[in-house]
Amino acid sequence: MGRILVALGGNALQRAGDHGTWAEQVAQMRLTARVLAGLVAEGEELIVTHGNGPQVGTLLRQNEIAERELPARPMDVLGAETQGQIGYLIEQELTAALVQAKAPRTVLSIVSRTVVSPRDKAFAHPSKPVGRYYTEAEARTLRKREGWQMEYDGARGGWRRVVPSPLPRRWIEGDALRKLLPRGWGAHIVPVVTGGGGVPVVERGRGMFEGVEAVIDKDRTAALVASALDADTLVILTDVPGAAVGYRKSWERWLGQVSASEIRSYLRRGEFGGGSMGPKVEAALSFLQAGGRRAIITDPPSLGRAIRNETGTRIVPD
Repeated sequence: MGRILVALGGNALQRAGDHGTWAEQVAQMRLTARVLAGLVAEGEELIVTHGNGPQVGTLLRQNEIAERELPARPMDVLGAETQGQIGYLIEQELTAALVQAKAPRTVLSIVSRTVVSPRDKAFAHPSKPVGRYYTEAEARTLRKREGWQMEYDGARGGWRRVVPSPLPRRWIEGDALRKLLPRGWGAHIVPVVTGGGGVPVVERGRGMFEGVEAVIDKDRTAALVASALDADTLVILTDVPGAAVGYRKSWERWLGQVSASEIRSYLRRGEFGGGSMGPKVEAALSFLQAGGRRAIITDPPSLGRAIRNETGTRIVPD
């Protein structure tokens, strides 16, 4: 058995079409927790990271609704808030699932910061949509009043705020966690770290960090964390059972076990969408390049079988 980092996608916490209620998120996480607990019961050491897109969107909307009475909080603060919220949810449901699986562990959630470079080209070219859709008049007002960059979504017929999505450079709490974890920690602890890619910060001096208005891709950070904690396998959970070439076309073909060089060639020829599967494949390749043994892309129901090499897209070094 080995050490596995599982990066939970949004579908592991909130299904498409849900209203975002707490009860819905609990029910969805309960299903995911059973799958994760099954891995631990089989002897795997588990690390968990997670997305936070819907939850940050909710907090941004709450900021707007409350702006006449309460001061709005910046995006880095909202990111930290969602780490606490979702970390609590994972702690609650995964702890119970582990007990039921007769593999009790302490689920330890840590508010995590991720260092990005202030010179990252993403700051000059914001591309990550956040929050709700706006009318053209609203978008004009927000550009002028808040200095937001807005982008039109023709498919939805509305405007959205776009923020930078810089590359993760360093997980600040990583070294300390490695030192604090006891030998054989996987038999006692399941760490939950770098939710939403980590709170994005830039270094302003020795030991001094400043939060920035940005969103870090959670899967790229997951690859960074998996390497920092010596994971053998990186699992990226999404809402499809794997990666495909010719996705949704007549020649669609789902990928099973594939080498790093082969999937890199598919990536270069544009088989994977830049806002969907592309970053997941890039994160997988980054993990393997840093010495990882295997990266898996699949959905929560397929996770157990994917670990056993029976399904999912399994990317291995050349």
